[in-house]
Amino acid sequence: MAEPRPDPLPDPLILACPSCAALNRTPLARLGDGTCGRCGKRLFEGRPVALTRAGFDAHARRSDLPLLIDFWAGWCAPCRQMAPVFEQAAAALEPRIRLAKLDTEAEPEIAARYAIRSIPSLVMVRKGREIARTAGAMPLPMLLRWARDAADQP
Repeated sequence: MAEPRPDPLPDPLILACPSCAALNRTPLARLGDGTCGRCGKRLFEGRPVALTRAGFDAHARRSDLPLLIDFWAGWCAPCRQMAPVFEQAAAALEPRIRLAKLDTEAEPEIAARYAIRSIPSLVMVRKGREIARTAGAMPLPMLLRWARDAADQP
């Protein structure tokens, strides 16, 4: 029987607020219960965070949680097909993984930084380092399995 993997998350964690991007220190035992010390809103809302240049680094580089980014565009039919699946995945994967969406049309510099060539592209980052990537729409069970496996990577 394999030994259980130790939790790769530090305790306490640094989390970026989905509303104002302020960094918050949260004990691991209270991960899903916290509110932002700056704006008072919940740190987890069960839906993807809309990323912009202003809050991107707080979520992608400074937060301790793995961040799964959906790079998308409004004109992309597979992106629109993937949107409700990604929304459901956020509810299932939080608070262990933060899900976020980045509009490649609105933020082309960030899409270029991650060398996004096709959309939808899903990129998992931890502390600013890419740890996994896949492209294309997928059903919810496949997305959940892929995200959990990717988040377990060292």
